[in-house]
Amino acid sequence: MSVEFSEQTHRNMIDRIPLTTGRDLSDWLRTVDEGPSLVRFEEKLSWLRGAYELSYGQAKAIIHEHGLRRAARRLG
Repeated sequence: MSVEFSEQTHRNMIDRIPLTTGRDLSDWLRTVDEGPSLVRFEEKLSWLRGAYELSYGQAKAIIHEHGLRRAARRLG
């Protein structure tokens, strides 16, 4: 199951992560960096949801943002 979010929806979710999870986005991104070396998006999403009891939308937003930032670092 894959639900696509618009860029605006993604931004709104990212902005709300600290309020809805109690942790800053930078903490979540570091958690993903330090987590298991999973390759597929859905594997990362499932791991994050299961390990930290996040909603599908929260986990998807964090994993998507992590991927965007990794890609930007490679291009930069």
